[in-house]
Parts: sequence; C-alpha cells; structure tokens
Amino acid sequence: MRTRGFRRRTRPAAALALLAAGAAVLAGGGPVGAAPAATTAAPLAVQQEQQEQADGCDVYKSVPPSTEDGPAVKAIKAKRSLVIGVDQNSYRWGARNPNTGQIEGFDIDLARAIGAAVMGDPEKVVLKPVATADRIDAIKKGRVDLIVRTMTINCKRLEDVAFSKPYFNISQRVLVPKSSPAKNIDDAIKDRAVCAADGSTALNVVNGMKTARQVVTVENQLDCLVLMQLGKVDATMTDNGLAAGQAAQDQTVRIVDGEAQPEVVGVAMLKDGTDLTARVNQVLADYYARGDWARSYDHWLKPYMLNEADRYWPGTH
Repeated sequence: MRTRGFRRRTRPAAALALLAAGAAVLAGGGPVGAAPAATTAAPLAVQQEQQEQADGCDVYKSVPPSTEDGPAVKAIKAKRSLVIGVDQNSYRWGARNPNTGQIEGFDIDLARAIGAAVMGDPEKVVLKPVATADRIDAIKKGRVDLIVRTMTINCKRLEDVAFSKPYFNISQRVLVPKSSPAKNIDDAIKDRAVCAADGSTALNVVNGMKTARQVVTVENQLDCLVLMQLGKVDATMTDNGLAAGQAAQDQTVRIVDGEAQPEVVGVAMLKDGTDLTARVNQVLADYYARGDWARSYDHWLKPYMLNEADRYWPGTH
C-alpha cells in the first residue's frame, strides 16, 4: 500500500486562470530558464540497472519485436481505432497548442508513429488525454489500448500492466520558486510542503524520503506548478523531462541540484496482449533506427534539457 501524505484535489478559479495563462506560453517560449544538466556519479543507465537489481525485476525485459498481427492487434483493427492515452498538460512532451488546438510534443510524436504503424492509417488513431493517477486504470478497464505518457517502468507497475522496451532514461528532479534558498533536493524537501502527482514515481520518492512537512497530491503534475505559483506548496518533484518543461514554461521557478531514482520510461498496455507489445517494440526499434527518435528529441526537448539525445536513449539490453 502506498503511503500518502496530506491529500488535496482542489482546482480553484485562480488556479484555472493561471493554467490558462501558462498554456499561452506553449506556442512560443524558448530555452530561457531551461534546466541545468544534472551531474551524477554514474550514467543514468548504470544507476537504473543498479536500482533494478535492488528491486528484483528487469525493467528492460519485454517480448521480442515483431511485425505480425496477433489476436490483440486484430481486435484493435476490427474496431477500426487505436486509442492511445496521452498527456495534454506537459510542455514539450504532450500539451495542447492553444493556436491549433492539437496535442503535440515528444510523446505525441511517438504515439502517432506507433498508431500509424499498427493501424496503417493515422486517421484511425485516437489520442485520449489521461490523468497521471488514471493511467493503469485506463488500460485495465479498456478505456485506452496504450499509454504513451512519460510512464516509468517499475516492479509494482509490471504486476498490473505490460510495458514495451524502454524508450527514455529519466530521473526525479525538484522545482522550487526562484526566491527559494534551497540548493539541492534535501534542502527543497526537508520540512517543506511538497507537491507530486498522484500515482507518480515522484510521489513514492517524496514519501520514501520521509522529510517533507506535508505532501500534496494532484491529478496532473502541471497542477503542482499552479499550486507553487499560488504559494500553496514550496516545491514540486517530478521527472527531469517534465521538470525541464516547467522551468522553461515558467520563468519564476528553477530546478535545484541533484536527482533521485534513475528510471526508464516505456509504453504501457494490457499484459495479455503480447502481440501488441511485440508490434510496439518493433515500432520503437524502427523509430530509433530511422533517426526519428533523435529528431523528435532535438526538436522538442534538447533546447530545455541541454544534453545530447544519446544521454536519454536506454539502448539495448
């Protein structure tokens, strides 16, 4: 059972106004305020393998890639649409462009590539926004066929859903207002009110540290940014990609030094649809081999994460 701190699920009118104002930044912006490159004692992939060994599961393990359509893929094609759960609130990963109304970002590029390859027709792909806390439920209850939404692979989640091969290395970072004196993660968390998305790895990390005065949970990580803007929390923990996006989106916050719990991100789906998992793994392999993964990273994320793409590709295991 996950330990919870104080729980708050409010979205006041002022917060909604700030959300709308923040969304206006999506069409422009730039690398100003981007996250500094993290310094670590070992490469993220090495740290992830160490964490994996400690947890007792292999987060890199998945079914072999395949182009064949099995029962799960045939069932999806029979209903003539592939529904992919995505984010619509994460700048540069999955966010709605206020000028076009379209959801766009790094994860969205990948979702569309998977959909087009599996269905053979981009028009048969449905992108459905799903809250962080609802990702696993959305899969298990059949509301979506896949989740492509910065979803980390861990032992607990592997009990509930299947994952593709990893497609991104991440770690947890902490954002604070620029006025905060905090210099590192410990400073930012200890005796502070800290926000994290419900159902996220960040929430588990904050609760595991046991030093926060108060842990506030929200449905989507962007709500943490709003609460921090309103002065209702002192810090936000989220993964490094989302943290970089928030720091780029809002010039009043910054990322403190240090990172926690290196992990990898994958595409999630039902455990019994192994042929679908195999198809997704084939798409991932082709997407990377063609250079599309690196091009998407360079377009959406490099200006904000300030590292070359190779740092974040999990490689082959």
